Formats: sequence, structure tokens, C-alpha cells
Amino acid sequence: MTAAATPATERRYQSGFGNEYASEAVPGALPQGRNNPQRGPFDLYTELLSGTAFTAPRHENRRTWLYRRQPSVVSGRYQPYAQAHWTTGADREIALPPEPLRWHPQPLDGAAGHDFVDGMHTIAANGDAESQVGIGSLMYLAGRSMDKRAFVNADGEMLVVPQQGRLVITTELGVLEVKPGEIALLPRGMAFKVALPDGLSRGYVCENYGAHFRLPELGPIGSNGLANARDFQAPVAAFETEEGGYEIVKKFGGRFWHAPMKQTPFNVVAWHGNLAPVKYDTAHFMVIGSISFDHPDPSIFTVLTSPSDTPGTANCDFVIFPPRWMVMENTFRPPWFHRNLMSEFMGLVLGEYDAKPGGFKPGGASLHNSMVPHGPDEEAFDKATHADLKPHKLDNTLAFMFESRYRFIPTNFALQSKALDTDYADCWAGLKDQFKP
Repeated sequence: MTAAATPATERRYQSGFGNEYASEAVPGALPQGRNNPQRGPFDLYTELLSGTAFTAPRHENRRTWLYRRQPSVVSGRYQPYAQAHWTTGADREIALPPEPLRWHPQPLDGAAGHDFVDGMHTIAANGDAESQVGIGSLMYLAGRSMDKRAFVNADGEMLVVPQQGRLVITTELGVLEVKPGEIALLPRGMAFKVALPDGLSRGYVCENYGAHFRLPELGPIGSNGLANARDFQAPVAAFETEEGGYEIVKKFGGRFWHAPMKQTPFNVVAWHGNLAPVKYDTAHFMVIGSISFDHPDPSIFTVLTSPSDTPGTANCDFVIFPPRWMVMENTFRPPWFHRNLMSEFMGLVLGEYDAKPGGFKPGGASLHNSMVPHGPDEEAFDKATHADLKPHKLDNTLAFMFESRYRFIPTNFALQSKALDTDYADCWAGLKDQFKP
């Protein structure tokens, strides 16, 4: 029996992002008036999970108190574990020309035997996990649920963007069910496992080595708009009651390790704090854009941001391009041609992306590094420059971007993949000199 294994229609969630949550699966399991009593209620063990340094500013401090049947320190000895396709940070030995790159959807052939951990593949990365700088852009290709198996990522938090198939993510704090169109944010160091109720599944992951994701400042927008905190959902406390016999896999310093556990790691009966896994439905994103002229910067679509030490220049921005109305007058409505200080890793969850209507498919990816020119392809340019500029809704679409101040370096897996579109640059070849003085 698992206290968390309730049907999706019965699952309950708490509302908010980065606020103080409190939940107990058994009434009376959560101590009142103190965090660390001499003896916990029902003889539960007290354990603190700190997502930031103790001395971090109050508004940035993230920690959660757990009250569990056994502490997480109870485990076997760790041994090396092989996961060759999940690499960490940038490989400086790879010489990358300043050219745009694109991948067709990664095939799911052979994914049936892989779970969420074994099916993970790094496509491109930057920075260094040991220095707590940068991100990895990954894809999971999986077809098997994690049963008596749990994963802990000590290198970074994980932003999960499903593209095909639902995920049921059991964490130490409870259960999240996440479908395509939704995202999940899993804190660094927290154990979780992933079930695949729809079988073969594919999606994107941002492994964030740097400062934790937060909601962006709104500035002149005001107090509402973009992703509102109330629309994020955290789990309620739930715990497994059956015997353990788990394998715990841990990513630690870019290497993988595993150890046996006699107990389940999902034995937290109550918890409170502001470090929690959350999910978010992108359909709730309040899109803000131009209602007069010109195409605004894509930063107006930022859902979450991980800041760097340079104000306004992110370690990572998570940006989405959801359904929205296009109403600008006398304006080229798709994204303009541009070169950017920031590097952009992009994916498509569903539908069509307006700047690449033909060549960019759901499950695919593109990479435009710092100062690499890119923009709409020939088809999109021709359509946009001759369009009747009536109000038009871009519907049934969801694209996203992991945007970083650091240059991405693709992995050997990505560069040698059959999904690599070696003709990508040809999509701009037909843009002729049209100057008519």
C-alpha cells in the first residue's frame, strides 16, 4: 500500500511558489511551535533539507523540515553506476563552429527498456556543477517506470518539460502528476521516482547548476501577469507503507553512484518549509505583448529565472511561447532576425513554431549560441511580409527556450545523432537581396 497512490482525480495540491507550505499525512504528525522537538510526534525522525546556505538572505533562503519514519542517512554503501549519456557541464575539448544547430525529434526506438534516469541524454551544456554555474539541456527517452528505484541529483535542480506522455513523480514530500503542457521543478538533493502511465515518453530537462529558479521581477508590468505564484502547485504529504528494498541512484559531482536501501526513501509523514517540488500548467501563463506595433523582446515570456552574479543577465531564463493573439499593426510579427548575447536552446512541445513552420517539429530542438545569427526561415519570412495584418491567434502551440548567458556546447551524443539536421542552414538560403532603391 502507498498512501500517495491515489487516482489523479483525487490528488490534492497546495498553492504557491516559494512560500511556506505545511502538510501532514497523519493528523498530529507535524510538530507545533518548534521545528526539532526532543522526540518527534509518533517517534518520527526530524531531518532538515537546506536548498541554500544557512546565511542566505531571508527572501532567498530555502529549506524544509521533514518528519520521517527513518532518516535518509540510513542506506548501504555507494558503488559507481554507469550512465554514459548524462554528462555534466561543458566539454571544452569539443570545437564548435559559430553556426546554428537543429535536431529532428529524437526517436524512441530502444527506449522501452529505459526508465527516466537511464533514458536521460545531455544534448548541450555549459558551466560547471562544482562551481555552481551554468545548466545542462537534456532529453529523456523512456518507456519503463521506476519501481523500487529512486534518484537524487546533488548537482542541480531539475526543470522537467514533458513532450510525450504523462509523468507521475513521487517525491519525498508527495506526488505530482505532470502532463505535456505542464512543467515540474524538482529541488536539488530531493529523492524522487518517475512512473510512466502512458508508456513511451519523451521530454526535455534543464539541469540547473546555478542559483535556484524563481519568478522574474515584473517591474512596470505591475503586481500581476506572466506566471502567477498561485498557479504553481506543491504536493501534500504522502508516504509509502510497504517494505523497502530500494535502489537509490545519486548524481554527485558529475558522476553516478548507487546503493541499496532496506527502507523506502518516500517515508516522510509530515513536512513544512519553502523548499518543495512544484508543477505548473503553462495554460495559466498570462501572456503580455504589444497591442499597437512592433514585436517585443522574448523576455516578456519568461516563466522562471535563475540569476547570475550580473544583474539582469541570467544563468538561465525559462521562456515559453504559448497560444496568444497577434494584433500588432504595420509590424513583422514573427521573431525578428537577430544576434543575441544570450545563448538559446529551444524545444517544441506541440504544434507549430511561427518562425519555423515546416522544419521544427514537436520533440525536436535547436541551438543558437551567443552572437550566432538566426531568425525566421524563408517560408515564415515570405508569409509574414505578405500577410493581411488582421488579429490572428497562434493556437495549439507550445515552444520553450532555455536561455543562458553562457555558451552551450553540444555533447558527442548530440553531434553524432541521426536526428541532427545537417541541412538546417539551408532554410535561410532563399533569402535574396531585395533592395530596391
